[in-house]
Amino acid sequence: MPYSKKKVNNCLNIRDLRALARKNLPDAMFHYMDGGADDEITLSRNTQAFNGYELLPNYLVDVEEVKLETEIFGQILDLPFFLSPTGMNRLFHHEKELAVARVADSFGTLYSLSTVGTSSIEEISAAIDGPKMFQIYIHKDEGLTKEFVQRSKDAGYQALCLTVDVPTAGNRERELFYGMSMPPKLRYGNIIDFLKHPTWTSKLLLHSDFKLANVVARKDVIGKGVISLIDYFNTQLIPNVTWDHAQWLIEEWGGPFAIKGLLTKEDAIKAQNIGASAVMISNHGGRQLDSTPAPVDCVAEIRDAVGDGLELIVDGGIRRGTDVLKALALGANAVSIGRAYLFGLAAGGEFGVLRALSLLKDEITRGMALLGTPTVKDIGSKHVRLSKTSVKS
Repeated sequence: MPYSKKKVNNCLNIRDLRALARKNLPDAMFHYMDGGADDEITLSRNTQAFNGYELLPNYLVDVEEVKLETEIFGQILDLPFFLSPTGMNRLFHHEKELAVARVADSFGTLYSLSTVGTSSIEEISAAIDGPKMFQIYIHKDEGLTKEFVQRSKDAGYQALCLTVDVPTAGNRERELFYGMSMPPKLRYGNIIDFLKHPTWTSKLLLHSDFKLANVVARKDVIGKGVISLIDYFNTQLIPNVTWDHAQWLIEEWGGPFAIKGLLTKEDAIKAQNIGASAVMISNHGGRQLDSTPAPVDCVAEIRDAVGDGLELIVDGGIRRGTDVLKALALGANAVSIGRAYLFGLAAGGEFGVLRALSLLKDEITRGMALLGTPTVKDIGSKHVRLSKTSVKS
C-alpha cells in the first residue's frame, strides 16, 4: 500500500507527522531517527526548553504583508529556517536526501547535505539550483577531507559546515535495543515488525541502495561492503580535532563556514577568532553527550559575547513556528531543522517533507503577524522573556 497523501494532509503539525512516521517505519528505523543518547535528558530538553519563554506581541502594527526573507551565509533565503544535515535518509524513505533537497529548493531555502548521506554531493547539485551547504568532518585521511572540500567547490556549494561534537559516537541505547543495522536486514528478531510495514519493506527490497554515497567509491574507507555509521565514526574520524584543524579547514574552504556543535560563549568566541562566519548552536539533537543544555537556552548568552559579527543558528528542538520566533528574538540569525523534516520524509516522502515545511512556514507567517513583526529583522529581544510561571532550578 503506497504512502497516503490524504494521511499526510491530515497532519496538522509536526507532532502529527511524527506519529504518522511512527506508523510507517519499522521500530529500528523510527527509533534511530527519534532517539537520543543515554537517558535522553537532552533530547527532551531541546523541545521543552522553548516552553520556558513567552512571546510579547506589539499591536497596532501594519502586518498586512509579512516577509520571511532572511540572510545567512551570504545567501538571501525565503524562510528564516533551513534544513540541517542529517545522515542516511534512505533509512526513512526510498526518495532519500534528493526528495528533501528538492523541497528545500522549492521553498527558496538552503539544503545541507551530510557527509554520511545516502545521496552524493554531485547528485544533490544536479537536482537543485538553490543554496547548498556540505557538512564535513575532519578525517584521519587528510586527503579525504580535502577531496570533500574540492568536490563541494566543484559542485557549487555555497557554504561548508564542520561538525565538532563527535570525538566518539554517543551511546544511543534505543538503537541497540531495537537492533539497528546499516544496511537494514531481515532477521528472525525483526521479520514480524518488517512485515507489519509492507510499504517500507517492499522498498527495502526494490531500492536497496543503503550506502554512504559520498565515500562509496573509496574501498579504503568502506572495505568490501557497506559501512555502518558507528564504524565510520570510530574508524575514519580523528578523535583529537582541535581549533587548529578547524582553522586549517576554514582556510582550505575560503568561503562561508559554520562550526556546528558549540554550546558555550567561550567556544563561540574562539570560532569567531579563527574566522568562522557562523556557529550552529547544537548538541547533535541530543544524540551525543547527554545532559547538555538546549541550544535555545544558549543563544542569548552567546550573542552577548560575540556581538553582531558572527551568525548564530539555533539547531535543535524546533517543532513549531513560535519556536522559530523565540530563537530569533533571543538573538539567532536563523534556525535549522532536522527531525521535523525527517518526520515528514518518513510520513510521505517528498510530499511529506513539503507538508512539514508548509506547516512551519504558515505557523511562522501567522506568528509574525500576531507578534506585530512584518519582517524577520523586526523581531528582537523586546518580543521575548522567560516565562514567569516556569520553574528554573
